[in-house]
Amino acid sequence: MLLTTEKRYTKEDYEQLPEGAPYQLIGGELIMSPSPTFFHQGIIANIFEKLRPFVRKNGLGELALSPLDVHLTEEDIYQPDLIFIRKEKLPSIGPHDRIHFVPDLVIEILSPSTAYYDYSHKKAVYCERGVKEYWIVDPEDQTIEIMVNDGNFYRTEALLRAPAVLESAMFPGFSMNVEEVFAL
Repeated sequence: MLLTTEKRYTKEDYEQLPEGAPYQLIGGELIMSPSPTFFHQGIIANIFEKLRPFVRKNGLGELALSPLDVHLTEEDIYQPDLIFIRKEKLPSIGPHDRIHFVPDLVIEILSPSTAYYDYSHKKAVYCERGVKEYWIVDPEDQTIEIMVNDGNFYRTEALLRAPAVLESAMFPGFSMNVEEVFAL
């Protein structure tokens, strides 16, 4: 839902919103998102519960769940469903900090209110700012698209559907059956 098209909002405006406000700043527009569905939350929980122990056991970095503001530009502050930050970047995060740098991986679970942005403006900004991998999970089609940053654009590395196995070069040795992602 578009809040307004008359004013371009910036990081300064966004930071005046109350904590927990259901907005993202996308291309200078405040975009309100309704709360996610039960299935949406189940999908992200399934990925998180399987991936987080692997990431921690192997000392790779840390995962963080939404809502968490990721400040990418003065007019782009997103709340991806899940982000991964390599261990090299972790010392720069304090206990009360927001993310003011580019995560290494962003995972977005599509919903009717955000799919357009996830595939258009947000995808372009993630790539431009240097997010190395971008996963789009489609609950309706039960697919996972893994995109790798090639510098100027994202190249689709894999488009997965059951009975495929979710794997990523970002997490060598990790695997998860696609059925597990969509299981409730």
